[in-house]
Amino acid sequence: MPFVRCDSSLFYFKTICKFSVIFSIYVTFNFVAYFISDSVRSEPLQCLRLNTSIIVQASGSQMGVLQGDPKSGSVSGCEIMQVRRGALREEQNAGSVVLADDIKSPAIEKLELVRKWSINTYKCTKQILSEKLGRGSRTVDLELEAQIEILRDNKRKYEHVIKLAQTLVTQLGQMMLTQRQLGDAFADLSLKTPELHEEFGYNAETQKLLAKNGDTLLGAINFFISSVKTLVDKTIEDTLINIKQYETARIEYDAYRTDLEELNLGPRDANTLPKIELSQQLFQIHREKYEKMRNDVSVKLRFLEENKVKVLHNQLILFHNAIAAYFAGNQQQLEQTIKQFHIKLKLPGGDAPSWDKIHQ
Repeated sequence: MPFVRCDSSLFYFKTICKFSVIFSIYVTFNFVAYFISDSVRSEPLQCLRLNTSIIVQASGSQMGVLQGDPKSGSVSGCEIMQVRRGALREEQNAGSVVLADDIKSPAIEKLELVRKWSINTYKCTKQILSEKLGRGSRTVDLELEAQIEILRDNKRKYEHVIKLAQTLVTQLGQMMLTQRQLGDAFADLSLKTPELHEEFGYNAETQKLLAKNGDTLLGAINFFISSVKTLVDKTIEDTLINIKQYETARIEYDAYRTDLEELNLGPRDANTLPKIELSQQLFQIHREKYEKMRNDVSVKLRFLEENKVKVLHNQLILFHNAIAAYFAGNQQQLEQTIKQFHIKLKLPGGDAPSWDKIHQ
């Protein structure tokens, strides 16, 4: 697929601003992480004493603390093993053992998570910006991208059909209200005009019958709207959520692929080889994620197509039969259509007709 270019200067300004903010966050957290780790490394003796101190409290009266040489700040492995064995023996007899092992600070863990997030966001934003400017390459599955574009286009068209059907319901509802009022007026004139009693009576009955059949038609159209709306807002929308996750995985995959390619083009020495190896591992992780998401989306699209055809097939037949029967004046055919699709109308006297789908 061709790259999408945007000539709007406002778009470029917003994108560059976003890129700059994320880059600033990335640099800031890296500096903070560096100073924290540097402060920890500056006190090796204190850390060593904390990590190697073993407090043994036995039967409430004996307590022993193993510390290293105060001058050298070191403890031999044999001494540590001996004290640990002694501590375990004391525990088995009657006491308790408390071991002070390395405990990673929660603040450092959170900082590390934010640091990883900022690196990933920085790389993805850089990749998006490169694609928008036409400088970067992107991975494209032509067949899958075509299916996704068709799905989005169909969703827009279905939403337009729903909007038009809702407009039709509103207009028919107004017409039904007018017919009821006209029927009441004819009925009143039939009682007050004896010489035209039959003529006014026929018209009153006709308008009331049309209003009744109109309620049945509104129930069928509303059922059609409800079913198509469920297809669009739930089934298709759920698939689009998976598609967004797939597109995010694709951007991450391309970002780490580009990063690896840039490292491979550079020199290979003792400093760059570990970076290349780490980049290769991250690239492989995101590649597997991308391929998994691509397969999931393909399966989802196939099932969605089958479900969509089945749902729309039934609903389009319902819509056609109901409209045709109503405007042909075939009350029996209209009622048969309602029964065929298991639509239960609300009892007369409600504010608006409602419907429930009864599962067979």
